[in-house]
This record gives sequence, structure tokens and C-alpha cells, in this order.
Amino acid sequence: MRNRWRHWSQFERSPEFAVLFLPGDQFLSAALAARPELLESALGQSVIIATPSTLIALLKAVAYGWRQSAVAHNAAQIRDLGQELYRRLGTFNGHLGRMGQRLSTAVEAYNAAVGSLERQVLPQARRFGELGVTADAPLPALEPIGQLVRSTGAPRAAEVSPAPAATAPAAAADPDAGGSADNPASAAADTAASGRPGANNARQA
Repeated sequence: MRNRWRHWSQFERSPEFAVLFLPGDQFLSAALAARPELLESALGQSVIIATPSTLIALLKAVAYGWRQSAVAHNAAQIRDLGQELYRRLGTFNGHLGRMGQRLSTAVEAYNAAVGSLERQVLPQARRFGELGVTADAPLPALEPIGQLVRSTGAPRAAEVSPAPAATAPAAAADPDAGGSADNPASAAADTAASGRPGANNARQA
């Protein structure tokens, strides 16, 4: 009897319980009257007895359980994808950091070579022109590379805004006073300028 009730266990991916549908509530009432332990015995065998009054609620509960199972499965996949992405970002960050170190070394070697060329080679080469040796074009000057390689995770200089400089408040000048009371030098200059017409008139007289 027990094996006959658990007939779904023979399948690999079988549900956790089976639903026994009775087409009328009176059938379940008659069965419970004859065997009061019928519901507990059925639940022990992973069988749920449903009637027309309980079938819809049971189906809604099963649908909700399936949705929650799908959400949990998707959340587990998102977690696995996030862990894999984080691991790959760490690997890529390591490659990028090593490439930046190699570029910094290459820039330092280039600048050292340019400096050696300017100090040791070009002065001797320019003396050929003093000895009458001409060329189609002069030797071009090589400029050292001043831009450094940005390290990963470091903020750029343009992103760091400098603090605004403190500005002194401008003194308000009185338009009627003309600035003579606050500035003695300008007052003396105004006095000298005002006295010049009188001196010229005295000379003309």
C-alpha cells in the first residue's frame, strides 16, 4: 500500500507530493467519517487530498512556490555570475597594472635616451655644420615625454579641484570724493595739477 501511494518516487525529478482530487466535498466528508485519520495518513504518504473548495487555493500556493523557487534559482545564478565577474576583473586589473609598469619603464628609458642624445651625440653632430658639411635637413629635436602613466585606482589631477583662493574685498570709492581723502598721493597730484593753470597765466602776464 505504501509503495503504491508513492508511485511518483520512481522518477528522477518528481514533485515532493501528489494531489488527490475528489470531485465533491461530500466524498471527503464520508471518507473522514469512516476513517478520521485519513488526512494524516495521506500527508504521511506525501499525498494532499483536495476538493473543489480547496483546489484553487492549493494551485495558487503551488504557483507561488514555483515563482519563489525560480527567483531563488535566478538569485543563485546572479551571485555566481557576480563572483566570476569579480574574479575576472581582478585578473584584468593585474594585467593592466603590469602593463602600466612596463609603460612607465619604457617612458623612463625613452627620456634617458633623449637626454643622452642631447648631451653626448648631437653636440658632436652639429659641429659638422661648422666644418662645411651640409645636409638636406637639420636634425630634428626630440622632446621628452612628460605625461606619466596613470596607476589604476588613482584619481586624475583634473578630477581634484583646487581650493578657491581667498580674495580681499575691494574698497568702495566715493565717486563724489574722487579718492582724494583716502589717497594722499592722489590728492597732492590733484593739487599740483590744479595749480598749473595759474602758473601758466602768471607767465603769460
